[in-house]
Amino acid sequence: MRIVALLIALLSVAGTGLAACAPLPASHPSNLAHVGNARQMLVAVGNSRTSSYATLYAYEKNADGSWRDVFGAMPARVGYNGWHWAAQRVQNDGSSPAGTFSMTTAFGLSANPGTRLAYRHSDGDDYWSGDPRDPRTYNLYQTSVSPRRTWRLTDATTERVASYPTQYAYAAVINAYRPPDASITYNAARGQYETSQPTATGHGFSIFLHINGRGSTAGCVSVDQANMLRILRWVDPAKAPRITMAPSEWLATA
Repeated sequence: MRIVALLIALLSVAGTGLAACAPLPASHPSNLAHVGNARQMLVAVGNSRTSSYATLYAYEKNADGSWRDVFGAMPARVGYNGWHWAAQRVQNDGSSPAGTFSMTTAFGLSANPGTRLAYRHSDGDDYWSGDPRDPRTYNLYQTSVSPRRTWRLTDATTERVASYPTQYAYAAVINAYRPPDASITYNAARGQYETSQPTATGHGFSIFLHINGRGSTAGCVSVDQANMLRILRWVDPAKAPRITMAPSEWLATA
């Protein structure tokens, strides 16, 4: 009996060692190429290149340099046309841009739920401008439709925030194709926000992490409201948060 007990103990120890050496999941930041100085990472893993279904994870870096999974797997949706690499995406093509992006601001038709990101409480006058002919205002939040504006107000080149009351109750901006925050100023003469450092136009605008609608998105990442609120209250600009988003087959280099 002592020999049997000893064998059981040895097998138990061996099993523990094997578990400790188990490979980390593909979504783990140590497996990603562009974490940089981020101490918080959101990772959206698409089911495949053509799927609009994904899983979102949130990781935070510990003091010893290791990473911990904060919330576990969160079901998510992405673009109805799956994925394209960010540099190859075309505006309004229905795909989500694969890559790694910073996250510095948030907005919503509901009041700030307690996020530390710079938060704008939206109303019926607010739009995202995405006119490829006007690089100075491309992919910028606009608080009015000024008659002196330089961006075109069309379905293809703007998005009215209030048109999506469920999805945009709360949203975090994914800085894909977005100019640096420090480059954005308000032009009172034109009644619009402008950037001194335009990004390449034509790839897309208004890429967000937002609340689920009825199905897939037009390029954003969406989760249910409970997870959206958890993420907004967790994310901390002092920890340089980023999101890596890609189908599983592209994730390691995204």
